[in-house]
Amino acid sequence: MLENTIRILRLGLLEYRTAYALQEHLVQITKERLANGKDAFNFLLLLQHPPVYTTGIRTKGYSQNEENYLKSIGADFVRTNRGGLITFHGPGQLVAYPILNLRDFVPQTKRRKAGLGMKWYVNTLEEVVIKVCQEFKLNGARSPHTGVWIGDNKICAMGVHNSQLVTSHGLALNTNIDMTWFEHIVPCGIEDRGVTSLSKELNRTVDIEEVEPLLVRHFAEQFSSKLIEFDPSEIDITFPES
Repeated sequence: MLENTIRILRLGLLEYRTAYALQEHLVQITKERLANGKDAFNFLLLLQHPPVYTTGIRTKGYSQNEENYLKSIGADFVRTNRGGLITFHGPGQLVAYPILNLRDFVPQTKRRKAGLGMKWYVNTLEEVVIKVCQEFKLNGARSPHTGVWIGDNKICAMGVHNSQLVTSHGLALNTNIDMTWFEHIVPCGIEDRGVTSLSKELNRTVDIEEVEPLLVRHFAEQFSSKLIEFDPSEIDITFPES
């Protein structure tokens, strides 16, 4: 498979709703290019969010009262079209949203069915994070539940979406996030399991700046891609307002 190019957008601290709108905008650009017979643009959005609880398509009955409670403690609350149940995003969590045309990446043997392509995609995202954990001498592992785990504690949540095999949403790796935010929910709807972070596991502060280059390198390796910085002059996109 030829090496693909992925453009990195480093967005800093960005409101979830703005990032959500931006993802949908980039997905639409990619789909329009494909429909017009052009090569797709592939992106990797790297960012953090202010405190926000998000649910996926399996909302598991989060009521208006529960939503109001979570807002009352200082977080936003957003219902999304990603997979998975409720999770939390906040400062100190490295969030990565790949906007990829999976046709450019999925190995030929996995292309027979769209479902197989998505299974390969999630598995590859998990492998990226497992490799990052190994850089810190941590044994990140898969489980029957999506994401990456250290023992019985989830260190990286994942929830993805695809529209005509163009991906959105992605992964959230806990680096030095305030873990108390997770005490108000059952993260990802999984009972009797906990959450952890790189800082908690290593008993030292692990900043986003330390982790981000490792994630970028392993993302490039696992997706057999060349990652370059996004150049606004090269691609005319209008960032949506929140």
